[in-house]
Amino acid sequence: MTTVMPPVSECTVDGCSYNDHGCHAFAITVSGTDGHAGCGTFIPLTVRGGLPRAEAQVGACQRTDCRHNDALECHAEGIRVGFDHDTASCLTYSAA
Repeated sequence: MTTVMPPVSECTVDGCSYNDHGCHAFAITVSGTDGHAGCGTFIPLTVRGGLPRAEAQVGACQRTDCRHNDALECHAEGIRVGFDHDTASCLTYSAA
């Protein structure tokens, strides 16, 4: 069974190696603890990473307490990544 992974529709985290006018990672992992959904793919290096042309998507979501999460898969139409709690975060996260 294949599933359509939701796109990363926006990323405003300037300090991430994968963000160059949008997320260029093939897929990201949403992680975090205690009601906070961090972007587990965030890498704060000066080296640029990712694919030259990529529409990033959510590959995995470890936030089982999010209303968009079903069996560790994100079912939101799309997610936004930005700074929250001073780190790259999934701003679409919503507690179930």
